[in-house]
Amino acid sequence: MTALVVIWGFAAALTIEQGKQLLRIQKVYDNIVYPVGEAINELQSERFVSVSYLAWRTSALHTDLRVQRRKTDATAVLLTRLSEQARDETPAAMWDRLQDLIRQLDRLDVLRGQVDDKRLTRLDVIEEYSSVVETAHQVYDRLMISPDIDIIEQTKALILITRSREMVSQQSALVLGAQASGRMTQDERDAFSGMVGKRRLLYQLGTSQLDAGLLKQYGTLNSTATYTSFLSLEDDVIARVRPGQPLPPEAIAWPTTAQALTRQLTETTGAAAGVTAARAAPLAQSVLWDIGIVGGLGLAAVLATAFISFRFARTVTGELSMLHRAAADLAGRRLPDLVRRLRRGEDVDVAAETPPMAQASGTVEIENVGRAFTSVQHTAIEAAVGQAELRKGVNKVFLNLARRSQSLLQRQLGMLDGLEKEITDPDLLERLFGVDHLTTRMRRHSEGLIILSGAVPGRGWRNPVRLYDVARAATEEVEDYLRVDVNMPHGYSLAGGSVTDVVHLLAELIENATVFSPPQTRVQVRGELVARGFAIEVEDRGLGITSEELAHINARLADPPEFDLADSDRLGLFVVGLLARRHNIRVSLRTSPYGGTSAVLLLPQEIVVENDTREPTVERLAQPEAPPPALALTPPIGGGGAQDSLPRRVRQANLAPQLMEEQGDVFSSFQAGWRRAQEDS
Repeated sequence: MTALVVIWGFAAALTIEQGKQLLRIQKVYDNIVYPVGEAINELQSERFVSVSYLAWRTSALHTDLRVQRRKTDATAVLLTRLSEQARDETPAAMWDRLQDLIRQLDRLDVLRGQVDDKRLTRLDVIEEYSSVVETAHQVYDRLMISPDIDIIEQTKALILITRSREMVSQQSALVLGAQASGRMTQDERDAFSGMVGKRRLLYQLGTSQLDAGLLKQYGTLNSTATYTSFLSLEDDVIARVRPGQPLPPEAIAWPTTAQALTRQLTETTGAAAGVTAARAAPLAQSVLWDIGIVGGLGLAAVLATAFISFRFARTVTGELSMLHRAAADLAGRRLPDLVRRLRRGEDVDVAAETPPMAQASGTVEIENVGRAFTSVQHTAIEAAVGQAELRKGVNKVFLNLARRSQSLLQRQLGMLDGLEKEITDPDLLERLFGVDHLTTRMRRHSEGLIILSGAVPGRGWRNPVRLYDVARAATEEVEDYLRVDVNMPHGYSLAGGSVTDVVHLLAELIENATVFSPPQTRVQVRGELVARGFAIEVEDRGLGITSEELAHINARLADPPEFDLADSDRLGLFVVGLLARRHNIRVSLRTSPYGGTSAVLLLPQEIVVENDTREPTVERLAQPEAPPPALALTPPIGGGGAQDSLPRRVRQANLAPQLMEEQGDVFSSFQAGWRRAQEDS
């Protein structure tokens, strides 16, 4: 009995306190909630008129702006006076946010001066006023003065709808400025898209928590022509407006539609808030009746609550587990797989790749969370697709620039080829060969851009080419080629379709070896047949690299990452990795016995051909009349004068048949270096 009395007394005390708190709602509503709502309305109006003034800058609009500012100031004064009367009934957190709002209202003159001086853009003005309105909404967020769950839920729902109305007001101001200028900037369109998503989410979350009586009012609002027109406005802006492009003809009605919806939302939300506040008084009157039955029904209520909570917890736990598994599947499998598909260049349908994260649920909140996850999923996939499109655009730029440069270089090589045939002066011809070699290196760098873009260079061979000639050709595309020693067996060839890429790959590695080794040292290029193909080793005698950096580079060569524009100082590494992956070539770096670095290429057996090339032959152009000088590559032609006795270099005289130019501008990149290397050998 004593325990029952204690329970009854405790429950009665709590019930009476609950009644007192419910009675406080009306006072807080009259002195804080309602004035704050009026302040929000006036701030939204002042923001709209300020954007109108910045858009058209007429004296009439400036007059309207001054009038609206006086209304806002009057509302701020009224809010300050009334809030003092409800200070004791206001929760501490709510009171602190209210004081922050009052201080921001007092500092509006600074923002207004910037508007008058036209020092802010329209989007800046919208953001500045929106920050003040956000503080006002935070006052509502602290409205926790009643333990009644129904009132709390309805109040929170109305706060969410009030925030969605603020999004409508921001959209109204933004489209007004766009209408004035006749177009939207990229920032304005991005801001509008964000506002649309936030408004729809807040409105859906708010209305989903309303009871039947309050929801009916918003159902009526949703069926109005104003609301449907506003939805069409949002869809039109997102689907049809392009940054910097003229707005569609129907854009003239956008601000009017947005303003009309703002007014209707304000009226509907105000009426719903009044109904919610009015519910507190009848609830307080029924508290005394509740005291009589609390003692008898308390135990039953506790048991029923425990049973219902247990059932509800099991249901919620199961639904949350399903949602967790769906989110984990998205993060761990679907998104990485989608990114890999995008990197391979596949087309992705965003709508098909974004199924609902959770099925229909009996719990509204979990269903809302599922919808939010679905929205996040859609945004993430859409962003990934956008990034893939951006990368494709960058690759197209690389390819276009490289193709243009390659065309010019081919023409330049053709012109050099013609000059080399006409010039007989050895010194001048030597200098011309230097220009030819420099142009060849420039062409290799141009082909590097083509490879980075994912395309294939235009040069190619149909027939196999000796690996010795491939190594020599790669050497001749390096600036310091005289320091390179090539030791390659002559009995093996490379399939014609792989020649261009292997020459480029070897040239990148050989050039790296010459650059990062002392100028007095030699770079060795060796090759031999191994069990799994043909191995080519490029060894330098430089300072080498650390084991950590060596492991990092080998990992990148084994699995080339996506090309990063910020890592442009390692273009050669990207090119080597891409070419190796294209032909299934394994490239690895290791420390050489001399302290430098050795790069080992393992060519697969599929592209290595044994004894499938002809030995290079020397073709005599004319029978000499006298014994040629010892250094002459080709016997002199003509009489025995002093000038006729000089050695004359004949293009491609000692070049392998597979690498000889069939036309004047196809393989001219190997001319200069090849001749000098033949002379040195």
